[in-house]
Amino acid sequence: MSIHMELSKSRVPVKIWTDDVDSKALDQLLNTANLPIVGPHIAAMPDVHVGIGATVGSVIPTHAAIIPAAVGVDIGCGMNAVRLSLNARDLPDNLKAIRSAIEKAVPVGFNQHEFSKIKGAAIEKSARQLSPRLDAIMRKHTGLTKMTKNWQRHWLCQVGTLGGGNHFIEICLDEADQVWIMLHSGSRGTGNIIGRYFINAAQADMRRHQMALPSDRDLCYFSEGSGLFEDYVEAMYWAQDYALVNRAVMMDAVIVAIKPYLPPFKITSEAINCHHNYVSEENHFGQALFITRKGAISAQAGQLGIIPGSMGAKSFIVRGLGNEQSFCSCSHGAGRKFSRTAAKSKFTSHDLAEQTAGIECRKDDGVIDEIPAAYKDIDVVMANQTDLVEIVHTLRQVVCVKG
Repeated sequence: MSIHMELSKSRVPVKIWTDDVDSKALDQLLNTANLPIVGPHIAAMPDVHVGIGATVGSVIPTHAAIIPAAVGVDIGCGMNAVRLSLNARDLPDNLKAIRSAIEKAVPVGFNQHEFSKIKGAAIEKSARQLSPRLDAIMRKHTGLTKMTKNWQRHWLCQVGTLGGGNHFIEICLDEADQVWIMLHSGSRGTGNIIGRYFINAAQADMRRHQMALPSDRDLCYFSEGSGLFEDYVEAMYWAQDYALVNRAVMMDAVIVAIKPYLPPFKITSEAINCHHNYVSEENHFGQALFITRKGAISAQAGQLGIIPGSMGAKSFIVRGLGNEQSFCSCSHGAGRKFSRTAAKSKFTSHDLAEQTAGIECRKDDGVIDEIPAAYKDIDVVMANQTDLVEIVHTLRQVVCVKG
């Protein structure tokens, strides 16, 4: 057992897999642990850091209720990785053309596909399978349509797009110099709209029913049996499925984009596609619970997962050990050490270039907030969760595409 801290000042305990937790994150964990719907305890992963409402890197079990802000606005955000039948020696000496090809094939940042180019194409066909469920949600909650223009085209045109922030696409090498493709993204603007809409609805719903609001209003929740609970669950599960499709479409696009620059290859291992901002209905300690993993992945016994480092650090393919104390979960990455604002004021593009030496990636002021030094040491994070996962592969990136 590598639980470093156990807080007992709250209604239920908080078990933490690190001793590197700032005071604001601790306050957030305690606030969440005081909610009447939470239990039997909260688990905080070794990459834990302050978030909005709920702490990033926390696993929150709830009884017959869900906290929309704990899931967040990037519903279903997660990772996808595949191994190719290529070795490091198969890569060209200059990887800039590969990076450019990926950036051309996959819209990044605020960019998205043009509807005229995807209409009738494979991207639209992949997305249209989700249309009936989304249409039903939209008919019931017309307020969602008011949060963006051209709703139908908006969500279709963002399938197979990366986004910005900490989202990325990487070409990596493992310990045997085998080539991997790894990417990180979620439910894009559509998930953001669904998240914000229902976070606001939860606050209004608790006020309307004159319920005692949590000390942090971002911890307002829906209780099972209410109409809004059922509606949120349907919308949230839709966004999680949309995120899976988004990553799968992106992976296909990356594979097609890099083929002209490489010898013939095939995928040699099954794709790992895992959420790390989501809800799952699970049984733990003899109880049926909603498990919200906010910045954590499922680590059931034998289950493969992905734990990325920063854009200049190693990443890991892991196998879960099924530790019940963490609700069979582990960290989703390294975890931020500095906020985006703090990183931008502390570091320069020169620092970024030094810390990403040897990696084909952006090194400009626009991605300073993603500099490796803004994150915790991924080796320390992994050392703190040896009872949660075992390392299967260690990856180092050679190409990194950021939004």
